[in-house]
This record gives sequence, C-alpha cells and structure tokens, in this order.
Amino acid sequence: MDEGTELSLTIAQIVQRLKGSHLHSQIERQAKECLHQPDIKLESLKEDVRSFLKTSGWERKLQNAVLKLYFHPAAPPEHLKEPLAYMRKAQANWEKRVLKSLNSMSTELGVPLARKRPVLEQKELTNKWNEMGTDESDLSRFRPVYAPKDFLEMLIGLRNPNHDSSEDVGVRSHWGLIQVPLNVRDIPQMRGCFQHLTNKHVDMKDTSLSLPRLTSSSLPCLVVTEQDSAAAQQYSRQGCPTGLRAELWALILNSTNQPQDVMHYEQLKAGVIQHDLLVDNLIYKDVKLTASNDDYYFVFEDFLYQVLLCFSRDTAVLEHFKYNSATPPKSYIQGKVGNEECAVVYPPNGVIPFHGFSMYVAPLCFLYNEPSKLYSVFREMYIRHFFRLHSISSSPSGIVSLCLQFEQLLQTHLPQLFYHLRQIGAQPLRIAFKWMVRAFSGYLSTDQLLLLWDRILGYDSLEVVAVLAAAVFAFRAENLMEVTSLASAEAVLADLSTLKVMPLIQIFLFATAI
Repeated sequence: MDEGTELSLTIAQIVQRLKGSHLHSQIERQAKECLHQPDIKLESLKEDVRSFLKTSGWERKLQNAVLKLYFHPAAPPEHLKEPLAYMRKAQANWEKRVLKSLNSMSTELGVPLARKRPVLEQKELTNKWNEMGTDESDLSRFRPVYAPKDFLEMLIGLRNPNHDSSEDVGVRSHWGLIQVPLNVRDIPQMRGCFQHLTNKHVDMKDTSLSLPRLTSSSLPCLVVTEQDSAAAQQYSRQGCPTGLRAELWALILNSTNQPQDVMHYEQLKAGVIQHDLLVDNLIYKDVKLTASNDDYYFVFEDFLYQVLLCFSRDTAVLEHFKYNSATPPKSYIQGKVGNEECAVVYPPNGVIPFHGFSMYVAPLCFLYNEPSKLYSVFREMYIRHFFRLHSISSSPSGIVSLCLQFEQLLQTHLPQLFYHLRQIGAQPLRIAFKWMVRAFSGYLSTDQLLLLWDRILGYDSLEVVAVLAAAVFAFRAENLMEVTSLASAEAVLADLSTLKVMPLIQIFLFATAI
C-alpha cells in the first residue's frame, strides 16, 4: 500500500469515528444554530458557517479530536458501525433468521436463488419491460420473507445484559414495549432541533438566510440555479414548492443523473434481463400486495418493478454497509455449501426485501418520470435514510430509537392515554410501528407525505417520523380514550389520509398546553 493510499484510508477512518462522537453532534448542532445568525448569507453559506465555527472555538476542538484519534489505535470496524455489542448481536441473529427464511423458501419451492434466463425469456422481458404490470404470473407460492410485525417482535425482545431493569420499576419508561436504555430527545430538545417548524406559514421559505431583494418564491429558484446542496437542505426544512421539489431533493442527495448514471442504470437493466433471482418474485409479490392496491400509487406499477429489480442487482448499494449496523447476507454457489471461498453476497445489493419495501419508492414516482433519475434518487434516499428503518442499531435515526422516542413522547405528555391503551392490550407501538417502518408511505395522502419527507431530508434525520406518530395519537386521543380493545383502537387510527402533517407536528411540539 503506497503512502497516499494509506493516508486516505486513515483520513476515512478518522472521519467515520468522528461521526459517532459527541463532538460531532455538538458541532453539527452549532452549525445548524448559526444558520439563524443575520450575517449568514446564502451566497456564501459554506464559508460563513466555517468562519462562525472557527471564531466560536470549535475548529480548535476538532483539530484536537483529530490528533487524538490519529495517535490512538482505531476501534474495530464493527464498533464503528455499531458501538453496542448487544445491538450487534441482535442484528446478526436477525440476519441469520431472515436468510434462513429465504433459503428455506428456495428449498421448499425448488426455485434456485439465481439462474440465467433462456434467450427466449430474455427477449420477452425486453419487449415487455415497460409493461411488466400486465404479467399475470402465479405468485401464490411466494411469501414475504418477513413483515414489519415480525421485526417488531424482535425489537421488543431487545435487552442490554449490562443494564438492571429492576432498578427502573415504577418508572414510566417501563410501560413501553422497547426496553433498552438509549438516550433520545425529549420535547424541549425536539423544540430546539425543529425550531424552524414554528413558522406559521410552514410552506413559506426560511427568511433567516437574510437574502436582500429576494422574495420567498424566487429563493428556491436561486438555490437550484446556484446548485448549492447545503442551501437546498436548509430550504427543505420549510417545505418545498411542488414544482421545484424534484430538483431540490436531487440537489440535496447529489443525484445528478449524468450520462454515466444513465449508463449504470442501463447496465443494471441488462443484468435483470439476463438473470432471474428468487428475490424478483418477492418484489413482484410485494408490489402486488401494496402499491398496486393503493389509490395513489397503482398507476406506477411498471416503474416500481423497473426500479426495484435494478436496485436488487446494484453492488454500489453495498457501500452503505460500511456505516450500517447490518452486514450483507451471503449464500453459496450451488454445490459449494460451507466453502467460504464460494460464498457470494445475495442478492447482489445485500438487501433482502420485506413486506412493504416497495413503498419506499412509490412516492418518488410522483416526482420523477425518467426511470434512471427515479432510480438514482431512490438509491440515495435508501442508503442515507431508509436502511435505518429495518436495521437494529443505536443510531438516533434508527428504528429502535424511533420506537423508544415515540413511546416516551406519549408516556410523558399523554400518560392517561398511554396507560389506558396499555391496560386494554392496545400498546400504541403495535399500531404505530407499521407507519414508522415505512416512513408513513401508504398511510398519508401523497402531498402530505412529501411534506414529511421534505423535513427528513432537510434535517437529515428520521426523528420527525416518531414525532408525527405521537402527534397522530394526540390528535385522536379523545376517541382513543373510549376504545376497549386493540381492534377498536386500530379502527380509530385506520385512515390517516385526511391528516395535515405540519399542523399536527407543530401543535404537538409547540402548543403551550404540552
């Protein structure tokens, strides 16, 4: 290894270690807070923020942290991905269970994990690529590898072996289903984090950017023209205008759709046409069970097949396992079971789809009608955010923290409701989990869902999902106090399509009564 390569690797390791540190969180919070300073300008946003951090002393603290990390041995890679041993163990056990389910299905049905398509089949698929929704293949034998409720049961069983929960008896945190000692934000901390949301005109733009002679309507156009990703992210916190949302999201995600991106998509398409995977049937089945039955998304059935089939073959997705608590599943080449040298990642992207997975893509179909662009944006959304919704980790945006945060928000601010539902066997998390694991896709009307996802991108966090879930319970609290069973509680919360996302979140976080 040459000196330059070794230095690059060292820098990458230091950056990764800093990302999980308390210092990183402090600097990130300071950087976000300084955006409210009157002398911060959009046209020089990056330089102004850097200057502010330098004058505030954070640059020196960062230098000291880098030097300390440089002269101390690096932690094992698995510790960088997930520092808590019991979380790593739980994730590994879950992965074994999912892979076992997939292999059992392959054996029981006599369907190979992968096969090369005959030439005639390749031609047929090529000809119907844009009309795959018309294919009436028999999928009755195939079942989802797992559903959200299966994953929830796994999370409910999580325990820290070094934590004595008996010391917490009588404490409200003991009421919930999630029994792990993670620190999550409370309401006051949430108010500080999401202070932009106090704006009465939640879909108007952030005036703290202090841009002279610019109206709120011209600001997003300037952001797009300047191609400033940081400004686009800041802007997204207040909600994107419908006509510019696609461009702003692509800018935030650095999804450029250059010729090489189009070529990459075409190569993935060729891979789909040449080889048939068992997981293809899981994708077909999932789309049929979810998006095809949804009043908003059924028209995008063909797009969903195209994007998800290509996604399953994309080895570039494997990059996110460097910071994901999960590890990509592996299978063996036929006849080579047990020979580690013949173990290969399966599927090639390392992601086994579950029931509802296609709903991560469906809302994006409203924004992008070019398959390669749609694919590029979805892949970035997944490797930045959505993977955390079905991985076991201690990340603040991970599903474990979101569940804990949701339960604590309800217990703290709606204790009577929480206790009532618990007493009748209707634990709130059992109802809200399906919303959170899909980031509310398929439950809200599309326009409201996109406003929610604006904030996920704007704040680079999924925590707003837990806040919204708690806000929904608060909004329906009066009716929920009257229910006497889980079924009746679910009936009260069955239809969320008429809800307005931002007023709900604003009232829950900032109403004086809370």
